[in-house]
Amino acid sequence: MKKKTWKVYVFWLVITQAVGGLAALLTRDAVRIYGEQITKPPLSPPAVVFPVAWVLLYTLMAVGAARVTLAAGGRQKTACLRLYLIQLAFNFFWSILFFRFQAFALALVWLAVLWALIARMAVCFNKVDRPAALLQIPYLLWVAFAGYLNAGVFWLNR
Repeated sequence: MKKKTWKVYVFWLVITQAVGGLAALLTRDAVRIYGEQITKPPLSPPAVVFPVAWVLLYTLMAVGAARVTLAAGGRQKTACLRLYLIQLAFNFFWSILFFRFQAFALALVWLAVLWALIARMAVCFNKVDRPAALLQIPYLLWVAFAGYLNAGVFWLNR
């Protein structure tokens, strides 16, 4: 791997994992309270699953962004990376809305917008680098599952 190439991967990994890490840091006390006080829907995974899943998903997201960065594409590539950053911001704020503020209804709407942004980003990535788009499928599926969990939490804790 060329020196410049691995730096691009490291850049996107650091940015993406930092966003996830900051969200986790800002919501860690709220996540503990959530685990103790909130009624969860069936199929809710144990708490230990979430950080493991997110580290993996953030890594796949970052690898996709790096592949797009390194691909030819000009304006299309720029549009895709802009979408990447927008969805990453939506991802960050969902955690705050859901855990810290327990705004479950608003978080569910926010999550629907996030899912649409991820789908749009994956379509955009596909125009620049197909493997980058395919790397987003687990993220898209996980956010869909998170939608089920969010809806269940909203319904069960009204």
